[in-house]
Order: sequence, then C-alpha cells, then structure tokens
Amino acid sequence: MSVHLLLSAGRGPQECAWALAQLLHRLETDAVRQNLETHRAQSVPGDRPGTYRSVLVQIAGDGAEAFAASWTGTLCWQAPSPYRAGTGRKNWYVIAQPCQVGTPRTTFAEADVDIVACRTGGPGGQHRNKASTAVRATHRPTGIVVVVDTERQFSLNRRIAMRLLRERIEHGDEAAELAVTTARWRIHDELVRGNPTRIERPVRSPH
Repeated sequence: MSVHLLLSAGRGPQECAWALAQLLHRLETDAVRQNLETHRAQSVPGDRPGTYRSVLVQIAGDGAEAFAASWTGTLCWQAPSPYRAGTGRKNWYVIAQPCQVGTPRTTFAEADVDIVACRTGGPGGQHRNKASTAVRATHRPTGIVVVVDTERQFSLNRRIAMRLLRERIEHGDEAAELAVTTARWRIHDELVRGNPTRIERPVRSPH
C-alpha cells in the first residue's frame, strides 16, 4: 500500500518553510516507529538552506493510508522564529494533503475496438451512398466513437478511424494528467492558519 502526501508552506513567510522541514523530519521519524517507509518524491527548496516550500512524500507499508490521514490538514510547528528574534509569533503553519500522482495510461488495442460498416449521406456521389464504405469505430473501454467516411474504400476508412481513436485516447490521458497536476498545485493556496489538526514542538533536551 502506498500513498502520496504533499506538504506545502503555501505563501507563508520563510519560517513556514523552516517549519515544513521540522515537520517533515518529525513525520519521517513517526513513520519509522510504525514500520512504514517514506521517500521524498519531489521537493521545492526554500530561500534558506535546509528549508522547503513544498515536499511530496511517498509513504508505503501496511497502514500507510491511516498514517497519512493522521498527518493530513493544517499542521502547526510551535517554536520561536530562528530568523527574527524580535517577533512574538511562535505558530508556523503548513498544509498537508494526500494527492494523486500520475494517472493510469489507457492502453490502446485494436481488439478493444468494434468496427461497423455503415452508409453516410452528403457529397460524394451515388457510390458513397449505396456502398457501406463508411466506418463507425467504438473503443469499448472508453466509449469513444468515431465515424469516418472520407475515403471510398472501407479499409482506408478503417485505418483512419483507428488512428483517430488512438489520438483521442492519448489526448484524453494527457488532459487527465494535467488535471491531476493542477489539483496538486492548488493545494498550495488552501492553507488555513489556525485550528490546526496537529501541533508539533521541538523536543526539549533534558537538563
């Protein structure tokens, strides 16, 4: 079982990018305790060394979904700013949301296409109207249908129909992948400060 979790500092100040790095380390430590594996699939560094604007974490193992759910929502790192000693603010917020990575590609196979010969009207003379040279091709897995009657030979129309189906399916896969990517980046603007689902603090060293 594997799930992807996107952590984002949103449009917050540089402390939020620092907080993200602290929360990420805490998440990874927590995952190890629960016998889960984590992998930083993608990351966008912050302005300062060791900070992140966003990190996409892959979590794998039994209970990965429940673990990701426990880290989903607005996360708060509660600690003084390491950059601005004068500021009184101690709460730095990060958003964490599960997200889909990639989309399954549709495998095109001619065996999945139903071909029906048909007649079509319109320009082209008597030959086109009387002979069933037009092709109606249906791709069963997706339900996409194309009708081709541009050629006088059935075999040529069939070949064109297959090409059109393949192109439409590939275009559909690309559109789906773009939608997934767009949704993922929209998460960056969904950060809600306050009412965090989880608050983490630095571990105090024993005196």
